[in-house]
This record gives sequence, structure tokens and C-alpha cells, in this order.
Amino acid sequence: MKMEIPETKKLVFEMRFPVRWGDMDAMGHVNNTVYFRYLETARIEWMASVGCNPDPNGQGPVIVNAFCNFYRQLEYPADVLLKLYVSDPARTTFETWGTMERVDQPGVICAAGGATTIWVDFPQQKAAPLPDWMRALVSAD
Repeated sequence: MKMEIPETKKLVFEMRFPVRWGDMDAMGHVNNTVYFRYLETARIEWMASVGCNPDPNGQGPVIVNAFCNFYRQLEYPADVLLKLYVSDPARTTFETWGTMERVDQPGVICAAGGATTIWVDFPQQKAAPLPDWMRALVSAD
């Protein structure tokens, strides 16, 4: 299954990081599971940068699905630029999308993925409406 990143989305965060030697597998390229870690790291860094600090006794975001499409191999050594986008706010959810490219090959997407984020009331273990401040962040300008 191949999922496509939508054209209508909002860039909210960028981060650069080096490919680590340990990110590679026996085939000499970044292991597919590591791309999910890269996407997770960008989501967490973005959320922290906007003051989203989940409280186990309150509310916060939870990922309910994730995907990644692999287009070109990433290998050590390289620096990666990950661009994080958001879209499609609904009552309790929004989408996050990420593209990954080598810094020395701008615009050449090596991988792209995404995740559906749902806002949860942790003590009740139930979906909760997106707070207004989060809805404003993930809504198109």
C-alpha cells in the first residue's frame, strides 16, 4: 500500500540530523524502522516547541497509525533535512506528514511518511476534542 502526502498541507517544523552508523542495517542503508524514529523525533520536537507537553493525568496527542514510503536509500555519512507538515484537522484528530531528503541533495525526497494524531483524555482513555490552540496550529493559514 502506498499513501500519498496531500498537496494541501502546512509546514510547521524542520530539523536536520546526521545519519548515524548504527542507523544502517546489514544491507548498508538506513533500516526501514529508523525512518519511523526520524518521523517520531520530528513530531515530538515540534510538539515540544509549541508547548504541547502531554500529561498522563490530563490530555494529549496519541498516534493511531503511521506509514512511510521509501524512494531512495539513505546511507552513512549523510545529513538529513526532515520537513514536518500538518493537515486535515477534524473534531479529535489531525494528520502529520514528513519528508526526508539529504541536505546535500535539496529537493530529492528519499522517504515520506505520516501519522494520524488523535487527542486523548488519558484518564478516561477516550478521544477528546482538539483544543482550540492546537486546532489553530494545525489549520491551514
